[in-house]
Amino acid sequence: MAPQPEPKRGRAQGIGVWLASGRCRVCGLALGPGSGPLCPACAQDLAPRLGGFCPGCGAMCADATQPPTLCGDCRLNPRPWAGLMFHSAYSGAMRELILAYKFKARLGLGGLLQKFALAALKKGGAKTPEAIVPVPLHRSRLAWRGYNQSLELCRLMARRTGRPILNRALERIRSTPPQISLPANERRRNIHGAFLARPEIIQGRSVLLVDDVMTTGATLEECARSLKKAGAARITVLVLARTAGPDQDGPGA
Repeated sequence: MAPQPEPKRGRAQGIGVWLASGRCRVCGLALGPGSGPLCPACAQDLAPRLGGFCPGCGAMCADATQPPTLCGDCRLNPRPWAGLMFHSAYSGAMRELILAYKFKARLGLGGLLQKFALAALKKGGAKTPEAIVPVPLHRSRLAWRGYNQSLELCRLMARRTGRPILNRALERIRSTPPQISLPANERRRNIHGAFLARPEIIQGRSVLLVDDVMTTGATLEECARSLKKAGAARITVLVLARTAGPDQDGPGA
């Protein structure tokens, strides 16, 4: 039998064959024995962002070698949380992984994304919270999608830190049009009053609020305000990726 040709390198194809043994989970390139889940090129593309960003809102500057520094906006108008942690920018391989996992039900990518979320938590160096709270989906959206990607991101962090996931602490009580469908200046109005936090679960606790992507931060801010209103003692935020600007097509927050 003639040898099979090596598949062309391409992320779209690779994400479709991420279950294949011995291949990069992103692009599908064949890997050598003992290699990790990613080829060198994709590993470099998915490397964590270590500097050149604001630890309050995640806004990034061109120079990634600069130490994390609060931006002017966060100094004047602090976000309703103590700090933000994220793995990398919402671009390239990270963007394609999240979109494939979230909108194409490529659930096998969840383990890799969970590891990125855990790496972001470790990189952030924040004090380990008492509990982990995923950004919830409205029940109609949950029924349509079948899973909450933010809840799934929490699972490995919960196992490694020994902290509980409070999946009922925050509820989405109003169905809203997807944030991705709206311009940046309408997202806060769209999401206003969409969440309810339960004081009997959250009162006095420090929590880690988890989502997949932050764009304008409107969803995360509304969640954080609801948690603070319910008596949360301290809130930190963790997302897989941060968009480079409010007009980039981030899928949610």
